[in-house]
Amino acid sequence: MVAKKSILVPFLLICLNIFAVVKVGVLLPLTGPLAAAGDLVRKGIELAHEEKRTVLGDPIQLVYADTRSEKTEAANAMSRLIDKDKVEAVIGEIMSGNSMAAAEIAESRKVPLLCPASTNPLVTQGKRFVSRVCFIDPVQGTALAEFAARNLKLDKIAVFTDIEQDYSVGLSNYFIERFKKYGGKVLQVQYKTGDQEFSAQISQAIAFGSQAILIAGYYNEIALVAQQARSLGFKGAILAGDGANAPDLIKIGGSAVEGLYFSDHYHPDAAKTSTAKKFVNLYEKKYGEKPSTLSALGYDAYMILLKAIENAKSTDPEKIALAVRQITNFDGVTGLISIGKDGNATKDVVILVVKSDGMKFFSKVSSLSLK
Repeated sequence: MVAKKSILVPFLLICLNIFAVVKVGVLLPLTGPLAAAGDLVRKGIELAHEEKRTVLGDPIQLVYADTRSEKTEAANAMSRLIDKDKVEAVIGEIMSGNSMAAAEIAESRKVPLLCPASTNPLVTQGKRFVSRVCFIDPVQGTALAEFAARNLKLDKIAVFTDIEQDYSVGLSNYFIERFKKYGGKVLQVQYKTGDQEFSAQISQAIAFGSQAILIAGYYNEIALVAQQARSLGFKGAILAGDGANAPDLIKIGGSAVEGLYFSDHYHPDAAKTSTAKKFVNLYEKKYGEKPSTLSALGYDAYMILLKAIENAKSTDPEKIALAVRQITNFDGVTGLISIGKDGNATKDVVILVVKSDGMKFFSKVSSLSLK
């Protein structure tokens, strides 16, 4: 009997090792107002997963959780991923407010959360387990102000702020702060996620003499504001942040969004490295279209997380979280990425312009000019 036990125990240990799986949670808005954006991130993550299915010799299992584009559900879904699904790390969310809700759970459970596209500084502020692969709103807002003042030579802008979105509030504030340093004048008006009618705010902007409208929000409202602004006779420039980058912007906005400038993290035409070119080819082969910014960020988030696990030589969540913040000059598809001790990524900002046949690369703003 003793002999049988001595044989059985090592056999079980070998089996457990053979069938060990590294579980990675994916926290995204797969339904709700931002489902289209969530699906783009999912495409990038799944492409990366197809390319690299194992880490430390073990297979990787992606476990999806739908936030329904809501803060409360983001926290609930994050809890389920950790407590029920027993994931070692989580990629997500994309909305800053949702990421902040999930971040509280990540911190309390000590499980790393790597955000592909949440740009509000508060997402990582004071956190040990929350990091990101995108730039933050101070960088994005400052880059837009630099572009508006120095490239477009504007000095009077109306800023549309979605008061329900932390992302929008942060982006607006940093844009205004930098734009005013150039002597620019700003009219700030408010709206809420899901609003359909913006004629009152647009009339205010026109009366103010705005040379441009900055819509610091997401693609649905950006498209509607642009449509209504053009129909009311507004002839100036329209600007936005990275929340504009989704195919639905053009589907909803049509010709009204042509010429719209927005800051972003990536564009295929700005990608020059072999890594970036390979990604574009693989993405086009799989999905039959050029990759979006959100897909590229999802891909980079997955690859950086795996690099952190490899560097840590462990799937221990605390070691992974520390290793993420030690990533330097990572050759990502969105450019060279370094993640600091504060969990924030350092990288350049690209400016895109909307044309009838898609989003086109327009210019780049170096991170060195944004200090």
